[in-house]
Amino acid sequence: MSSEAPSSQIPAAENLVGRVIAMPGDANPEGDIFGGWLLAQMDLAGATPAFELARGRCATIALDGMVFHQPVSVGDEVSTYAQVVRTGRTSIRVLVEAWKRSRGQPDSEAVKVTEGVFTYVAIDGDRKPRPLPDQA
Repeated sequence: MSSEAPSSQIPAAENLVGRVIAMPGDANPEGDIFGGWLLAQMDLAGATPAFELARGRCATIALDGMVFHQPVSVGDEVSTYAQVVRTGRTSIRVLVEAWKRSRGQPDSEAVKVTEGVFTYVAIDGDRKPRPLPDQA
C-alpha cells in the first residue's frame, strides 16, 4: 500500500460503470481481496466506454502503473468509475478509479482504493486493429 494520499473526490455519477460486493471467494485467508480480482473489475469498467466509443469489439493492450492505496475486504461495496481521457486512430485510453465503502457501516464514506489508465484498441473480426468510427 502507498503512503500517498489519493484524491478524496468521488468521480461524477455519470462515470459510474459498476458496483459489486467483494465476496469470500475473491479473498485470501485473512479476508483481503486479491489485487487481480480488483484489476479484472477495473478492466471490465474501462472496456465499457471503450466499446461504446469504438462501436464494437476492443482489446486491452496496456495498463499504466497502479498503486493500491487501501485494501478491499470481504463485504465491501466496490464501485468503478471510468472516463475516456484520450483517443488515437485505433486506441482509447480510459482512466478507471475503484472506490470502496463498508456495507456494514451505513454512514461510512467512500474511499479510493486505486486508479489506472487502461489502453484499449478497436479490433475487427480478424482481431486486427481498426480505426475508430470518427477516425475512419
